[in-house]
Parts: sequence; structure tokens; C-alpha cells
Amino acid sequence: MTDPDTPLIETAAAAAATNPGDDPGEAPLLEQRDNSQDGKYRRAIFSVPIDVVVSVGHARPVIGELLAMRRDMVLPLSSRMDDPVEILVGDRVIARGELEELGDDSGRLGVRLTEVVDVSDLF
Repeated sequence: MTDPDTPLIETAAAAAATNPGDDPGEAPLLEQRDNSQDGKYRRAIFSVPIDVVVSVGHARPVIGELLAMRRDMVLPLSSRMDDPVEILVGDRVIARGELEELGDDSGRLGVRLTEVVDVSDLF
């Protein structure tokens, strides 16, 4: 158990530093909570919704090509079906993965993460 006066961020960083052999794909130990009043406000950020964008590919048509497009026309992308997709928050790539159809017969897609970017390098 951790000291309740230790902030959650420091606790997670210390846990990562003391377990260098752990699987890099493993999630941080967020179960350890800071019970102080300041920690209450830090934890509040976990419930803030964010937009996540999955980038399947890019296209760079000229304006004339876009204006000429009609229903059922195809805009070719830079990627192939088996290429990894990028998961972005804002303009930062935070992970890569593979598109996968959900198994609930809804026809919806999901992303199976294959690589998670080390966010400590971003800041």
C-alpha cells in the first residue's frame, strides 16, 4: 500500500521505475489512489470525456477531383486493408492498431491495439 500523501502520478511513475522488467504493454497501476483532497481533484480528470480519432489513411486529391466526385465513387487512400491504423488524441498519435469487426453482429468496428506510444516521450 502507498502513503496517502503521495500523489497518484508520482505513485504510478515510481511503480513503473521499480518494475523495469514488466511487459511494456501492461497498463499502469492506477488502482493505487491518492486519498488526499488534492488527489480527489487529480482523479476527477479520469472522468473527462475526450475525442479519439482513428486514422485509416490519407488522400491528397486536388480540388477539381473532389468537386467531380459523385455518389458511389471511391476516394483512394494511402493505406492498404492490412496496414495498421493510428489512434490520435488531438494531433498526437498515442497508439496503433488493427481494425476489427465487433462480434456482436452490429456491423460496428473497433481497434485492437498493437502498439502504445510511450507518452512520457511526448512531454
